[in-house]
Amino acid sequence: MTTADEARSLARRLLADELPRRWAHTQGVAARARSLAGILGDESELIEVAAFLHDIGYSSEVSFTGFHPLDGARFLRDELAAEEMLCRLVAHHSGALVEAEERGIRELSVEFALPDPGLLDALTYCDLTAAVDGHHVDVEERLHEILIRYPREHVVHRAVVRSGPSLRRAATNVQQRLSA
Repeated sequence: MTTADEARSLARRLLADELPRRWAHTQGVAARARSLAGILGDESELIEVAAFLHDIGYSSEVSFTGFHPLDGARFLRDELAAEEMLCRLVAHHSGALVEAEERGIRELSVEFALPDPGLLDALTYCDLTAAVDGHHVDVEERLHEILIRYPREHVVHRAVVRSGPSLRRAATNVQQRLSA
């Protein structure tokens, strides 16, 4: 299994120089993942690894289709022979299936089955509670920031609007687990 240290090193190599804001966000997502260790138990390192690697598909070294969840998952599978669940988490993080539909990309769900819902909720929560600079934000603030960054006609804007209810539900599921 890929360790958190290995994932951090890979993400740093792929993102830090080329995409420093994306690297800052990634570090914030990983920090949020570490904060979930108490509810994730044996799966806590997997979510931290996925948090470090969820956006590597933005790197020019990894990007092929321009759809970062698919590109990142393919890179992990094809170049690193990463474990299947990690690839599935990266492929489907934060409403990726809806964005794939918006982009007309059918192969996402064919190549990568949906991961365990509880794990996907955890990764989505981490992604949606780390701002672009990595600091902690609430889900509504993060979604608002994304919607402002992309114009209404942009595929990301449309996908976030469509997937908003399920993204919020994922975050609520994790928050309830944290409160219990």
